[in-house]
Order: sequence, then C-alpha cells, then structure tokens
Amino acid sequence: MQLPLQIVFHGLDPSEAIEARIRAKVEKLETFHHGIMSCRVTVEQQRGHRNHDHRFNVRVDLHIPGHELAVNRNHDADVYVALRDAFNAAGRLLEDEVRQQRGAVKAHELPQHGRIARLDVDGGHGYIETPTGEEVYFSRENVIEPPFENIEVGAEVQFLLEPGKNTLLARRVTVGKHEFGA
Repeated sequence: MQLPLQIVFHGLDPSEAIEARIRAKVEKLETFHHGIMSCRVTVEQQRGHRNHDHRFNVRVDLHIPGHELAVNRNHDADVYVALRDAFNAAGRLLEDEVRQQRGAVKAHELPQHGRIARLDVDGGHGYIETPTGEEVYFSRENVIEPPFENIEVGAEVQFLLEPGKNTLLARRVTVGKHEFGA
C-alpha cells in the first residue's frame, strides 16, 4: 500500500486486538489486488436505547487506481462480526475489479428482435422469424411476458439467442414494440 493504513475508532476506545484483526484483514485484501493505494477503516460503536445495547458499524474505504471503493457493515452485538462482513464485502469488490480489469467480466447478451411466425399452443412451443428470415424455436418456459397463451402469430418480440442441439433457441421472450427491424 502506498499510504499507511488508517484505523479510526468512534464511540469506543482503541483496541489492540481489533487493530490486529484489521491489519490481518487488510493484508488479505492486498492478496486480491496489489494496487491498493490507501485504506481507511472506521470502527464505530453506537449506543442503543439502554446502555448495554451496542451496535457496531465498520466502514472500509479503499483507493485503487481509478476507483474508490467503500463498504459499510453493521452488527448489533459483535464488532468482530461487523469486521468480518465488511472485509468479506471489500474482498468481493476487489475481486470484481480485478476481473473487470482483466476483461474476464461476462458481457451481457444483446437482445434479438423478431416476429412470431408459428405457434403450437397445445404443444407449448413456437417459432420466431428474425429479420434475416431465420426461424428460432422457443417453448412456453422461455416466455417472460405476456403468458404463452396470450401470444399471437405476427406479434413483435425481443429475445436472447442461444444455440441448441439442432436449431437456434430463443429464451427470455417478451412481446411488445421493440424497435423491430432497426
């Protein structure tokens, strides 16, 4: 880390045990992402309605090149549980960032457009004709909206395309005006 770790306590006295746990958790974060520039951890104890009621909040602020990440976690009785939850969430954020930087994040599929060409209501399936003239099979289970029984031949649809064994398959079929032919 380029800057020293900052640990701040609010509403409770500094604790060597808590600081040691935080330092160990930060070391683990550095194994997820080697470019952490700074880290600030704030541990806060909030008093409840009665003096023996405690609520702990842990905030982890991380700075990595091009991004600032922040995580807040609360726990009603145990500061160590709040620490664990906050650092686990921070670790997931760092892992996601590393995957994105590597280009390993899955791109969302772009929806396809077409018109219902044929329906077999009793069989629970049909075919969508794409603007290129291909026919794509879909089943009752792949229809999102409206219900399969309310679909009519000629209706414009939007869907996601996936390869099947012998044909193309449509999933997440929705009916409506979807810039058909655009």
